[in-house]
Amino acid sequence: MTRKLKLLFILDPLEGLKAYKDSSVAMMRAAVSRGHEVWSVQRAGLAWRDGVVLGTGCVPLEVFEDDAAWYCAGPARALPLAAFDAVMMRQDPPFDFEYVTATWLLEDAMQAGVRVFNNPRAIRDHSEKLAITEFTQFMATSLVARDAADINAFIDELGDVILKPLDGMGGSQIFRVRKDDPNRNVIIETLTGNGARTIMAQRYLAQIADGDKRVLIIGGEVVPFALARIPQAGETRGNLAAGGRGVAMALTAREREIAEYLAPILWQRGLLIVGLDVIGGHLTEINVTSPTCMVEIAAQQGFDVAGLVIDKLEQACAS
Repeated sequence: MTRKLKLLFILDPLEGLKAYKDSSVAMMRAAVSRGHEVWSVQRAGLAWRDGVVLGTGCVPLEVFEDDAAWYCAGPARALPLAAFDAVMMRQDPPFDFEYVTATWLLEDAMQAGVRVFNNPRAIRDHSEKLAITEFTQFMATSLVARDAADINAFIDELGDVILKPLDGMGGSQIFRVRKDDPNRNVIIETLTGNGARTIMAQRYLAQIADGDKRVLIIGGEVVPFALARIPQAGETRGNLAAGGRGVAMALTAREREIAEYLAPILWQRGLLIVGLDVIGGHLTEINVTSPTCMVEIAAQQGFDVAGLVIDKLEQACAS
């Protein structure tokens, strides 16, 4: 019988979470259903004092199935992170200096023996857009640059490309730019801040019409279903936050090949929860901050992704 665990989730404000679809809520519900204890704290509550990393404002949670009233929080306390069996870093970007500071504090806690997932150094080292450059065999033709001449040359060469910032999420500031687009210069100027910010350009993949596939890897195990986020008519973005429609489906042979190759590498780096984005058999992003889509896959295909996360946490805490 698995011993009762005390789990701390670093989250965005609880009142803003959409419990009917939130993967962190699903994980907390799965943990509580097994008798584990769940707490939450916000990133701003991380602090260091006399060699100890603390969570100020840690609150114990009762978690319910009612999406309209899914939690009841107990009194806030300041607790060392070492008081918990595992800490789950689940706050959304922006990946700004405060986020980086949080990874430094969490890494310091790990030095004192605290189990933190995803590993804070791995989060810091894996830019969700740039991490794919380690696996060029799975990528579409891409460019990372900030000079307008280089980006324009890439557009001229390929004729139809996607431009996106390196720190965006949820489909924000993603542009499809064709060679004859009269707005291409202003789009480049806007995204790069007139050459001050580096961006990514990728060959446009027409298979986006079939969905931007979210493939989940949990503790080195590939979830056998992907969530295809299918764009609305006239859209090039499949992100659910941008109005895409989510359809869970079995992995293709190519998607499984990509995921099975990356799974042991990323798990060995301490990345418990990873969300690959795959379009037309091409790897486009490796999401490690707060990957989602667990609820949709469970609802449509009956595969308990959140339960698998707790399985892997239980195994990690038993080792």
